[in-house]
Amino acid sequence: MRVDTVTAFREAGATAIGADASPYAPALYHCDQHALVPLKDDPGYIPALQELVEAHDVRLVVPLTDIDQAVVSARRDELSAPLLLPDDDVVRTTADKYLAHLAFEEQGIDLPSTWLPDELPDDLQFPILVKARVGFGSRNIYRAADRDQLDFFLSTTPVDSMVQACCSGEEFSIDAFCDFEGRCLNAIPRTMIESKGGESIKGMTVFDPDLIELGRRVAEALPLKGPSTIQCFREADGSLQITDVNPRFGGAFPLPTAAGSRYPEYAIALANGERPEPRIGEFRPGVVMTRFWSEVCLTASEEGPLEPLPEDLPVAES
Repeated sequence: MRVDTVTAFREAGATAIGADASPYAPALYHCDQHALVPLKDDPGYIPALQELVEAHDVRLVVPLTDIDQAVVSARRDELSAPLLLPDDDVVRTTADKYLAHLAFEEQGIDLPSTWLPDELPDDLQFPILVKARVGFGSRNIYRAADRDQLDFFLSTTPVDSMVQACCSGEEFSIDAFCDFEGRCLNAIPRTMIESKGGESIKGMTVFDPDLIELGRRVAEALPLKGPSTIQCFREADGSLQITDVNPRFGGAFPLPTAAGSRYPEYAIALANGERPEPRIGEFRPGVVMTRFWSEVCLTASEEGPLEPLPEDLPVAES
């Protein structure tokens, strides 16, 4: 789905080699070249990526979703190219929202109160959230209005979960980018005007020194390497509560890009062995993004594989 990210890298001067398990992945057809690979749990997945690295002299591997991060991170030494992900222990920590909570707690970073299901206090304040420890796209998250609902959701949820206090303030996301040393190069906050399925579809960049500093601090505390999306709430008491950190380009990637993030250029610089200087706080505030549907229409080529439908197909004779 990450047509926007592929396009931005190509516009920054990169040659994009797309890889996906499905021939129907639209981003494949916006790459310079693409290939189909096995599913991420298949033993042949990493060897297939390595073949692409060698065949195309790939200098940077960029995972675009949460789905295969754990797999490629654990076997990064087999790829023969730098991987735009944090170290493996950080990838595993951020993948498990409860482990991430503990890690940030150790750093003194504010978070909503969070418990494992068998450690719940008697004085819980409702409403409260049941959240999957490992997941994406706002899946398996339930809002319980009372203890009966909480018990029901904990007994019926299909995944390992945790319980977290609800935040009631304004929600923000911070799109950050770090170099391979864990230095934050920039952190760009944006509002969450509207989201669907956990992905922002409307938002605006804001210049807020506290949010910028929070993004830098969180990114360097882990440390992160490459892109990240840091989600937080500003509560009524002014505190900024971290609720999630994803070490990848966010679903609202076009917004920080339009605001001047230059994150694809940073990634290319890292691939070239350069050490770009931080530009924290340098971006254009007040840029608004509103998403819309688009599509790629495909047809079988003479060789068999799908390819984008030509704009000038011959008209069939009647």
